Amino acid sequence: MAEILLSPGVLSREIDTSFIAEQPPQIGAAIIGPTVKGPVGIPVTVTSYTDFVSRFGDVEVVAGTGSFSYFTSITAYNYFQNGGETLLVTRVVSGAYAPASASILGSGSVVAFTLATISEGANMNTTGGVDSNGAFATASVHSVRFQIVSPNTSSGTFNLYIRRGDDDNRNPAILETYTGLSMDPLSENYVARKIGDYRFTQTTLDGEDTLQISGTYPNRSRYVRVASVVSPTPQYLVGGVPASTAYRNSIPVSTGANSTGSFNGGAGSLIAGAKFYDQITPNNIQGVNADSYTASINLLASTNDYQFNVLITPGLNYVDHEATMSAILTNTENRGDSVYVMDLGNYSASAADVINAAVDIDSSYGAAYYPWLQTLDPGTGQYVFVPASTMIPAVYAFNDSVAEPWFAPAGINRGGLGNVIRAASKLSQSTRDNLYQGKVNPIATFPGQGVVVYGQKTLQTKASALDRINVRRLMIALKGYIGQIANTLVFQQNNAATRNAFLAQVNPYLESVQQRQGLYAFKVVMDDAINNAAVIDRNELVGQIYLQPTKTAEFIYLNFTLTPTGAVFP
Repeated sequence: MAEILLSPGVLSREIDTSFIAEQPPQIGAAIIGPTVKGPVGIPVTVTSYTDFVSRFGDVEVVAGTGSFSYFTSITAYNYFQNGGETLLVTRVVSGAYAPASASILGSGSVVAFTLATISEGANMNTTGGVDSNGAFATASVHSVRFQIVSPNTSSGTFNLYIRRGDDDNRNPAILETYTGLSMDPLSENYVARKIGDYRFTQTTLDGEDTLQISGTYPNRSRYVRVASVVSPTPQYLVGGVPASTAYRNSIPVSTGANSTGSFNGGAGSLIAGAKFYDQITPNNIQGVNADSYTASINLLASTNDYQFNVLITPGLNYVDHEATMSAILTNTENRGDSVYVMDLGNYSASAADVINAAVDIDSSYGAAYYPWLQTLDPGTGQYVFVPASTMIPAVYAFNDSVAEPWFAPAGINRGGLGNVIRAASKLSQSTRDNLYQGKVNPIATFPGQGVVVYGQKTLQTKASALDRINVRRLMIALKGYIGQIANTLVFQQNNAATRNAFLAQVNPYLESVQQRQGLYAFKVVMDDAINNAAVIDRNELVGQIYLQPTKTAEFIYLNFTLTPTGAVFP
């Protein structure tokens, strides 16, 4: 109840306007490209390099050729090493791929339920005979096997181990453990509920690519899902005993403490003659072609489903894959919440080649860097050449961890490429000048400083504040956070109280950005003057946000003046 004065006196009240503006959540990078394993065409967020390897693998072993890492893996390694928090990975493949599956049997060879691998490809299979140690004849480090432990027909429960497919019974590598599982759909430990049975498939709905989800329970396992429960046992116990013999026969069996089962039926493998690193060609991008990217590109067009602030597709280059990359850039512009880091040429492209390519692009949502870079492949331990875009997300992540998105991800302080051995070309001053005038950010090599990103231009042709990456990323950050605030106003009363609530959140946030050197000045207007009766009658609410973004010092002139002896300095 509000306090009021009924007789003369003084009533003291506290009004707290010192609320600290909530900061927007950290949103990471996104990458589209081939990987060793993982779901095909299904974006998955990983939070560490270890997480990435467990879901997508690291090294592709090509029989008779050697071991290789995809650009995707090298990007993930460097990104997380430099402060990256989340990476949205979408795997692309060429050809038909399918998961491996396993049937788990109860007594009397009754199929209790089936499992399917979340990853797709023939490398998920564990097939062939089993030797005396329990090792499968055909298995890879990426494949999985299952083991049923402690089945109990009295209680209708059992334990399930998901093991690495290439282990053996002497040295089992248990990846996941599920205890007290039940075939009873009414139980909290129902096998589908505890493991998960979601299946994601790419589909087209109303002309747009999207993901369709089938199943009831979210996947808790990162390796398998329950594909089907063939013999459920609802209300397994009646009066403390199993309801029927058929129910008892549905409980998975184990013939021994070390008995395990295999997965098979996985399909899809790397195409013959796959080319990696600087040897990739326009139609052989680490074993895939540019057409394989189309569905994933369209899928990531949705801002409602996927959030990221920088996107890369290492392996694609604008000279050879103009149509594909133009489609990605168009999606990026339509999203309005990220920067597409583009490679303009292949390994052998000259500075003139990439400058000519940049002429055709005009967008503040795109950025290009040159040349290719040599780095350590974390999977094979070899020095390899990779496109510049492979390493740039790590620069952005480091910039954001030590400064803010509206600081330039360039220069000696924040643009250093510590994991780069050398650039494919050591650029002269004149070449750097030509590249920067041509909207391509040069990667320079300085004695004692190493390899450094030495530019921060977007691919916008017309000179404005948005021809710089730090300003574009400032606008992305501001639009994202203020847009979230505006979303809370939809369907609220269109009156002064609603407008004041908006201003009370936006002004403190912009003040914090100003204090953190993102803005010189700002002004937010949402008043009766621009929200007159006609606007309100159209169910509209209008706000005007004026910004003066902070610019960076890129061209520094130092005048050294010599004076005669005895001159007095002012």
